[in-house]
Amino acid sequence: MTSGERGVFMQKNFMIGISSRALFDLEEENAIFESQGVEAYVHYQIAHEKEVLAPGAAFSLIQAFLALNRERDSRQIEVVIMSKNSADAALRIFHSIEYYGLDITRAALTGGGAIAPYLRAYGVDLYLSFNAEEVKNALQSGIAAGVLLPRGAMENGGHAVSTRTFPGTYQQAYMRGQIRQPLEIRIAFDGDAVLFSGEAERTFQEQGVEAFCAQERELADVPLRPGPFAHILQLISELQQRTEEMREGWKEDAGIPRICTALVTARSAPAHERVIRTLRAWGLRIDQAFFLGGMDKSRVLEAFGAHIFFDDNEENVENASAVVLSARVPWVEETMEQQVG
Repeated sequence: MTSGERGVFMQKNFMIGISSRALFDLEEENAIFESQGVEAYVHYQIAHEKEVLAPGAAFSLIQAFLALNRERDSRQIEVVIMSKNSADAALRIFHSIEYYGLDITRAALTGGGAIAPYLRAYGVDLYLSFNAEEVKNALQSGIAAGVLLPRGAMENGGHAVSTRTFPGTYQQAYMRGQIRQPLEIRIAFDGDAVLFSGEAERTFQEQGVEAFCAQERELADVPLRPGPFAHILQLISELQQRTEEMREGWKEDAGIPRICTALVTARSAPAHERVIRTLRAWGLRIDQAFFLGGMDKSRVLEAFGAHIFFDDNEENVENASAVVLSARVPWVEETMEQQVG
């Protein structure tokens, strides 16, 4: 990643596009859509539009990111709802956003149309959804995206909490201290085919571990090419710097969470050196790194306390989803090439 490539993203708000089903618990409503069709779904949403939706899989992640907007005249995060809902069926979503006090004012409601064409129009940097096809389309257009797998158990302290636990509004419960904002936003990434291109992963898959290790030892001084999430790490690195500057101007309890990143990779020595030198060449910061040599990643992710984990391997994501919110980054060959150019 050249200095010119890094400069493209400097001082840019981090724009997150999220599906309504990822932000709120719409599993019952989705089941109606799949079994009875769109008309029954719309009718149900209209009939229940005064009822607040419970938090969904990515609710706490979005809430934590929005907490970075401590100063109204210096916004760090923007969130836009990217939904296939029609406008007529979306009032319940907006009502729930207002109920939780989420600072979300933008939405794309495509009425069943494709989402991907509107991601770039809204300036989205990261797109999160349960819809694998839409995520793949986003990646093909050069936008970082992940297919969410919901975490098995939701809990307070960084993960979604059912509103039915608390009397009154969610904001009142928050003010009473019944709901805690996280002190840190902890984000974990796989390396190959996520932060980095899939070039080394391809060697491993096609030629085996010995050829992979020999290649990585030989190319230790040659930086890996950027993968689909390289510029997300860049944006987060810039956010870290700006939020630390903000924290210096406020009291310690000002409610501005810190951001902590981790690399959680199946690589081990001698393949670790190329990764470290690549990040150094890019001028990017990673707070913690775990070289697991093929070990199960879920235990490390649980210990790290990740709010979200991104990995291209389906098995890794499924295992990790038992302990943390996880998102699969589907392999898209075109994406790897686009990130290089």
